[in-house]
Amino acid sequence: RLWGKARIGLRCTQGVKPWNVYLPVTVRVFGQALVAAAPLPAGATLRGDDLRWAEIDLAEDNAPVVTNAALAVGRTLTRPLMAGRGLRQTDLKPRMGFAAGDSVKVLASGPGFSVAGSGQALTPGIEGQTARVRTDSGQVLTGTPVGTRVVELSL
Repeated sequence: RLWGKARIGLRCTQGVKPWNVYLPVTVRVFGQALVAAAPLPAGATLRGDDLRWAEIDLAEDNAPVVTNAALAVGRTLTRPLMAGRGLRQTDLKPRMGFAAGDSVKVLASGPGFSVAGSGQALTPGIEGQTARVRTDSGQVLTGTPVGTRVVELSL
């Protein structure tokens, strides 16, 4: 996508001597998103009144903006936010569904079936990352943490 800072190339192939030139451009895309209502320090746990809606430049950063307050409230900031700055997904510490060694529920589903079991987490269940689980039979599976002590297998 052509958002933020980019370069556009122009070329002339006709005339006495062909030429190329590259021009820097900045593409701005404005839209509604959640922003910090006041300056917030790194490590702060977000509350509903810490955020407000505003129109911001969505292309200002590569990370997606947060547009659902329910996904932000209760989460911890990884870096400070200035008042009015858009809240990005990278500003939020990933949720941890379980620690290594915890008992977890293992879910697997596909066309026409759904299976659930249990196992022991071999790695922590961090949102957006894969986790490894050892089942009661000793098999090691890899899946995605989808909640508190729940792993979903991708088949």
